[in-house]
Amino acid sequence: MATLALIGSGHIGKTLARLAVDGGLDVVLSNSRGPATLADLAAELGPRARAATAAEAAGAGDWVVVTIPLVAYTQVESEPLAGRTVIDTMNYYPDRDGQFEALDDGTTTSSELLQQHLGASAHVVKAFNNIFFRHLAALGRPAGAADRTALPIAGDDADAKRHATELLGILGYDAVDAGPLARGRQFQPGTPAYGAPYAKDKEAPFAQQDAGPAPAALVREFLARAGA
Repeated sequence: MATLALIGSGHIGKTLARLAVDGGLDVVLSNSRGPATLADLAAELGPRARAATAAEAAGAGDWVVVTIPLVAYTQVESEPLAGRTVIDTMNYYPDRDGQFEALDDGTTTSSELLQQHLGASAHVVKAFNNIFFRHLAALGRPAGAADRTALPIAGDDADAKRHATELLGILGYDAVDAGPLARGRQFQPGTPAYGAPYAKDKEAPFAQQDAGPAPAALVREFLARAGA
């Protein structure tokens, strides 16, 4: 059975864990405070889930999701992630993370920082960062459903993007390929594609609303609004 591993188990991590178990995947949870702090969540998720250290989770995952505050990205160990598809959900929030000059001036993106830190042997794909966790929990649908929602992905490795697309499909979502990691800036905080496509009213503050489906064509439209 395939395994989804999570480095970080906050709102997005917990939501992905629940979707993964529902999709028939095994799940390995981790956080910065140790496996014991995740015992209740693992028990809630059932026999497919277990808690581990971050290094153990990284070594166990067919997909490894890094879902921690960006300020902590250099704490992610690179060796266990060699050869893995690494899904990056991190966003840059200067009020929380402090200032990153290379992000402020547009020289690079947060996912490219993670890729540089991990080295070429890991294959980073940006995903799940532009959707409110409550909407992520609500919008998953079976393949072929009329109201199937799509999420953008970005990455430099074509095989890793195919692998990430497979994961999205298991979790109930289609994927829209936005291009290389650098194009992750099209759906980062502050862009039209951040949050809004998945709200019932696409033009109102998304966190205050119920979820609303976002098919692939609509997601592409929101990405296009962000430009290059």
